[in-house]
Amino acid sequence: MNAKPPAPGLSRAGKTQRATALRGELSTPQAVIPGLPPAESFDSLGLPPELMNTLIGLGVKEPFPIQAATLPNALAGRDVLGRARTGSGKTLAFGLALLARTAGLRAEPKRPLALVLVPTRELAQQVSEALAPYASALNVRLATVVGGLSINRQVALLRTGVDVLIATPGRLTDLVSRRDCLLNQVRISVLDEADQMCDLGFLPQVSEILDQVRPDGQRLLFSATLDRNVDQLVRTYLHDPVFASVDRVAATITTMEHHVLNIHAADKLATATEIAARDGRVLMFLDTKAGVDQFTRHLRASGVRAAALHSGKSQPQRTHTLAQFKEGETTVLVATNVAARGIHIDELDLVVNVDPPADAKDYLHRGGRTARAGESGSVVTLVTPNQRRDVNRMMSEAGIRPTVTQVRSGAEELTTITGAKRPPVAMKDSSGNAPFRGLGTRPGRPVKETRKAADARKTAEARAAARVRKGR
Repeated sequence: MNAKPPAPGLSRAGKTQRATALRGELSTPQAVIPGLPPAESFDSLGLPPELMNTLIGLGVKEPFPIQAATLPNALAGRDVLGRARTGSGKTLAFGLALLARTAGLRAEPKRPLALVLVPTRELAQQVSEALAPYASALNVRLATVVGGLSINRQVALLRTGVDVLIATPGRLTDLVSRRDCLLNQVRISVLDEADQMCDLGFLPQVSEILDQVRPDGQRLLFSATLDRNVDQLVRTYLHDPVFASVDRVAATITTMEHHVLNIHAADKLATATEIAARDGRVLMFLDTKAGVDQFTRHLRASGVRAAALHSGKSQPQRTHTLAQFKEGETTVLVATNVAARGIHIDELDLVVNVDPPADAKDYLHRGGRTARAGESGSVVTLVTPNQRRDVNRMMSEAGIRPTVTQVRSGAEELTTITGAKRPPVAMKDSSGNAPFRGLGTRPGRPVKETRKAADARKTAEARAAARVRKGR
């Protein structure tokens, strides 16, 4: 196990306070334990002039709470453990410190000086885009390596020399195993969204990566929750970390509204379609890739500009889909949990759980796509009768008290809450039934065709085929 030389000791009270915090038992909404006091402004941090000018040019005037709480200690070279909800400004919280402490150094080919590990390709892209102007101002070479894109191009980029590398664990492990990337010169390591990396099964890869970086390097770990696996990373790889929390574990956001819409299973498709047809953008979550694709096709056929996003899409497809949604070319993004983190869309005021999430953590991260950086937004969850007990338990675990409303498609209450309206094209077949059957009474499952319906369909198909033959 890598370990850094011991830092000056704390008092017994300080050690007790930190131990309590690291167990995730801190109840105050904002705390820093113990370290330098939070920054009141960027001016007070002593950032390089290039970073200050870039912040001013981009209209960033005051630090968000997580930035104010962690930047002083991160800039001082301390290990930092930060807990904050998604969308709270964590990227600049670690990014400004990382860039400021890397500026003026030059990496050798294949040997980056700083590393940012993230769980998804989308988050890697978002971090890269957010840090690019600041890195450019400091002449720090930034690169991103993720799966789904040409590994040979990434190898060529590493050979030219990369100062700060943003990576997903899987692709970085591949590059390290091929010896196209060596980590022994990494002096600053960042784990962003550490809890999701653990949830996705990346803990062994993350541990293997951290075992290869400089043992005396700085570690910055940011996570929305501090569960058992994250705690393992903290205990193994962070030395005497400053703990900073700006949210309770199950914090709600004052600018976010939470609604549970109780619906009949047979009305789920129509209700979801009307919400999708609203004016303005909406992000809609379903459980499965097949469900996402089917519902997206249905919405397009109904005249709604919708696009699908899930792990079955190639990285260029995912990038293009996100760009279209951000630019307003599509108004509905239908996605699996791959979009629950690492996606920032300005002025996205509605997230809809067409299929309720499996647990409280997923709910909080899905909802975190709206009401970001002080904006307002709503999270709506469609719930059929057989899902109510599970959803009630999940909401309780998330610390959410939603507004519960019984609605049906076409109802005024639905329009009031979501802005729902009739889609441009009515999707009906000759029997008057909507042909799409992808939204079942259970999350992500299609409705099973009854034997009677199957017999009727086969009879109709046989008669149609007979008419075709007779016409010939």
